[in-house]
Amino acid sequence: MVAIPAAPDVLAPDVEVVPLTAVAEKLGRSVTRVHQLIRDGHLLALRRNKELGVPSAFFLDDEIVKGLPGTITLLRDAGYHEDEILRWLFTADDTLPGTPIDALRGDRGREVKRRAQAMGF
Repeated sequence: MVAIPAAPDVLAPDVEVVPLTAVAEKLGRSVTRVHQLIRDGHLLALRRNKELGVPSAFFLDDEIVKGLPGTITLLRDAGYHEDEILRWLFTADDTLPGTPIDALRGDRGREVKRRAQAMGF
């Protein structure tokens, strides 16, 4: 069995992290399917208080935020590790404005992907 990739907890303590069992319920899928979503790069997991979880901001209306898997893939392909991707997604950027994850949750996903792609060069 392949281990579930998990980043160290690099997020602010006020960022809500949902345990994988709750993620499975939210998405209406099995926990093993959530594990596969993490392995495939559709989601990123982190370890908080010895438990694997996913930031709640990665979901909108019980679905994965549109554009998040593609953004994760772009950043991974550029050589970024899970903890670096999490930091970038949750770091405020005055030019967006807000954080990249906020922009993905809104109507600025194309700009986030453009920036993620540019980071690889």
